[in-house]
Amino acid sequence: MLADGLSWLFAIGFFALARYDFAIGAFPIRGFVLIAPLAVAIQIAAGLLLRLYRGKYRVGSFEEVTGVVAAAAIAALSVLTVDVLDAPHPLPASVPLGAGAAAVTLMLGFRYVWRTVIYRRRRPRAEHSARVLVFGAGEGGEQVVRAMLREPLSPYLPVGLLDDDPAKRHLQLAGVPVLGTREYVAAATRAANATALVIAMPSADAAILRELAAIADSAGLAVKVLPPVGELFGDAVGVRDIRDINLVDLLGRRPVETDLDSIAGYLTGRRVLVTGAGGSIGSELCRQIDRYAPTELLMLDRDESALHAVQLAITGRALLDSPDVILADIRDIEHLNRLFEERRPQVVFHAAALKHLPLLEQYPGEAVKTNVWGTLAVLQAAAAAGVERFVNISTDKAADPISVLGYSKRIAERLTAHVAHEATGTYLSVRFGNVLGSRGSVLTAFAAQVAAGGPVTVTDPAVTRYFMMVQEAVQLVIQAGAIGRDGEALVLDMGQPVRIDDVARMLTAKSRRPVDIVYTGLRPGEKLHEDLLAFGEPDLRPTHPLISHVPVPSSDPLSALGLDAWAAGPKVLASIGDLASRIEPPRGAGSTPIDLERLPVGGSGSTTTRP
Repeated sequence: MLADGLSWLFAIGFFALARYDFAIGAFPIRGFVLIAPLAVAIQIAAGLLLRLYRGKYRVGSFEEVTGVVAAAAIAALSVLTVDVLDAPHPLPASVPLGAGAAAVTLMLGFRYVWRTVIYRRRRPRAEHSARVLVFGAGEGGEQVVRAMLREPLSPYLPVGLLDDDPAKRHLQLAGVPVLGTREYVAAATRAANATALVIAMPSADAAILRELAAIADSAGLAVKVLPPVGELFGDAVGVRDIRDINLVDLLGRRPVETDLDSIAGYLTGRRVLVTGAGGSIGSELCRQIDRYAPTELLMLDRDESALHAVQLAITGRALLDSPDVILADIRDIEHLNRLFEERRPQVVFHAAALKHLPLLEQYPGEAVKTNVWGTLAVLQAAAAAGVERFVNISTDKAADPISVLGYSKRIAERLTAHVAHEATGTYLSVRFGNVLGSRGSVLTAFAAQVAAGGPVTVTDPAVTRYFMMVQEAVQLVIQAGAIGRDGEALVLDMGQPVRIDDVARMLTAKSRRPVDIVYTGLRPGEKLHEDLLAFGEPDLRPTHPLISHVPVPSSDPLSALGLDAWAAGPKVLASIGDLASRIEPPRGAGSTPIDLERLPVGGSGSTTTRP
């Protein structure tokens, strides 16, 4: 208020003198004494009315500029009206008008100086902050530079900007200059003595991030990024938003947006069973399902340590003495049937499976016992118990399979489709690729190899795989239970596949010591490139633009039961491959129902009848 009042006094006095050619003797003292205090009073009154002096606006912001101009305009028009209506006129009419413009200039100038002083006092000290280059001179870059400069304890001090737009070559943001394009990273690093590169492009795709990360690595810079736009929640970018670049950024997985709160109501108040609850997918399923308050969440696994871990993660206690944890094997038919009859689950997520491709190539019979017969056992128990929704978790290796894992999971999809036509309720499958960070995933193996000093083993420099995050995979599974239709498989559009060799090089580049990469060649059953859809499968997306609905042909359970899991490996592989690709008769009258009396028990090869 004091600064604005003094601005009006000075502006009116100056323009009154100027009106009389700076002749001191002609200065209109009476008019000045009448009009100047009135202008100050009206300015203060209007400023209070507009909350200009009550902390509504940040000093020097565009909003405050609007408030200053509005208050000054009210004051100028008011004193001009008084001046015109009073006779004789206290001051020439040109004085209030010119003084109004001058007062605005003075008031804004004062705020600029004030804001500059504040920012300089807040500027982080170079000796306590890392000198960083910021890539991106757009909105994100400007916000992050200003955020760094207005925090005294900021760990980062921006010393230069980089941007590929040639129109920004001579731009400065908050006093930080644009030094060039990405080709100038190395030169800018040396000139500014920088130690890190902050990529201030929240919407940048993985290809750009990988290229910039490689350039920064060659220049000896650590790489930092801003979160994607969707993670910023519309707030201004701050220093705390800056984080290390990670593999999720570099692999470029764009999460499928799902409104789970609106579609997962089928879980609330229901008895939900998750098989394989201790695995990577199963445990995350349990954590997310628990959010929707099921009447009972039954977690089944044959690994007692895994059950201990998942119960601890969900409840904060793991005494393993409650009925929500179930120690059981899906190959134990009698136990499985008794469990479904006693607990009567209404929704089932079937995540239990053997999944390691090379191991199953050695022991294909085990894939038959767990992935085929075990799935069939869960399906028949669910059908007998009247389960309302059944979601079988499959893999991209089931599309045009060539491995024991792919064959067994394809048969599981087809058995699920068979039961969908025979039982009440909805039975379907969900198919997706590699899950980032899951137990036994390639990323976990690479990280362990890097930690051990190498070498990192890659099968082939050209091999590619699809990746997704475990949280996203589980959201797809939960959504499938709501939007999936009987007998089909839901397939996620996973974007572009990623070269495994690129992933290996990203991880080895982060190591403090050199790590070699060794190429071992594709193993039996491995593809160079995975497929999400099999040949001839239509890509139908009726519900979600990134989720395909694929019809799955059914497979006769009697054929599955006829597999000989105890034969020699090649014979098992041939028989399971034949069953996975066999074209069955059309569904309808005369189809073969599940023969409960021929289901194998455990690994003994014996049979059982349902109690």
